[in-house]
Amino acid sequence: MSLVRNPILKLGVVDLGVETATLPNGVTLDLAVIRHPGAAAIVAIDDTGAVAMLSQWRHAIGGYLWEIPAGTRREDEDSQGCAQRELREEAGLSAAQWRRLGSIVTIPSFCDERIEIFMARELSEAEPEHDPDEVIRVMRFPFGETLRMVHDGDIIDAKTIVALHYAQSFLEAR
Repeated sequence: MSLVRNPILKLGVVDLGVETATLPNGVTLDLAVIRHPGAAAIVAIDDTGAVAMLSQWRHAIGGYLWEIPAGTRREDEDSQGCAQRELREEAGLSAAQWRRLGSIVTIPSFCDERIEIFMARELSEAEPEHDPDEVIRVMRFPFGETLRMVHDGDIIDAKTIVALHYAQSFLEAR
C-alpha cells in the first residue's frame, strides 16, 4: 500500500513518481512508479487469414519493430474504443467484429500499464491518421508467418508475441 506519492514528472498521459510503500512483508521503502492510463492492442485478421502488422520506428531501441496496432487509452474511452481508434489511426482499418482475448501487464516492477488485447475481423479500409511521432509501414502477413516470425526472433515486441499466441489459442479452440 502506498503511503506517500511524490510526483517527479508528467509527460503526456504518463506520470512518474516515487511512492513510499509498505509491502506485504512489512518493509517500507521508496519505489519509482510509472502510472499509465492503459492501452489496447489489436490482432487484425482479414478474410484471407492475414494479420495487419506494423513496421514501426522505435526511438528508444534505435530501430524498427514488427508490431500489431496498439496505443494508449484516452480518458474518455474504454479499451475497445481505444482499440477501434488505434486500428483506424495506425493501420487504416476498421472492423465489424471484435473479441477481447485477454490482458497483460508489461513491466509490473515499476509501471501499472495494462494492455487489453483484442482480435478484429471483417476488416475494411479506413483513412489512417498517424501521430507525428509515428513512422509506420503497414503490411499483412499470413497468420502462420507471424508465428514463424516470433519463433525466428523477427518479432520481439512482447505485446505482439502474447497477442498472436492468444489469437492462435482462440482460433485453434474454435
